[in-house]
Amino acid sequence: MFDLNDRRLYLCVPQRDDMATFLPNVLRGGVDVVQLREKDLPLDEQLRAARIMLPICRDFGVPFIVNDSPDLALEVGADGVHVGQDDTSVARCRELLGEKAIVGLSTHSASEFTDALPQAATYFSAGPIVPTPTKPGRSGTGLDYALTCQMRSDRPVFITGGVGPDNITDLVRAGLRHFVIVRALTEANDPYGVAVALRRALDAAMSAVPVEPAQ
Repeated sequence: MFDLNDRRLYLCVPQRDDMATFLPNVLRGGVDVVQLREKDLPLDEQLRAARIMLPICRDFGVPFIVNDSPDLALEVGADGVHVGQDDTSVARCRELLGEKAIVGLSTHSASEFTDALPQAATYFSAGPIVPTPTKPGRSGTGLDYALTCQMRSDRPVFITGGVGPDNITDLVRAGLRHFVIVRALTEANDPYGVAVALRRALDAAMSAVPVEPAQ
């Protein structure tokens, strides 16, 4: 079972023709969680993509998660599933995948996060903190929402919305610790180079964070 507390760069990626080279490159660069986020493809094409991605993630010791469908996760042997507010419930995902599976849950408002906390999710996502094309029609939640979610949670909270090498340092300095990356990598001309830049900026910012004394 993977511990997500120390994993900080979470890639959401749709199916792509160059997945067999793209994915190893970003994993070498420092990505440490991967989700296949493909809502519209037929199931057979999602299965094909997942079966390319899963062994690559295994080789790198990185958890592989699928979006929306616990049935797909079960079919391919993924490490877990990420669901939204209108998808299969966390409880049902647990029934299908078991207690050791990773189950992530999206939240976009304080009330949704309050409702999420009692659920048996492994982690939460919060955002998007700014409007993003990957969430069309959804306004940004703002930084304060993300910080409040993280403060209230006993599990990792991965922040979504426009995270990239140019702002990840400031986000860490503001207090955030876990990040979902989409366009910064999926639209990059040099995915490996961008992943390296993200990881270096993140690690440098994290190294400056004061260590809290043991309780």
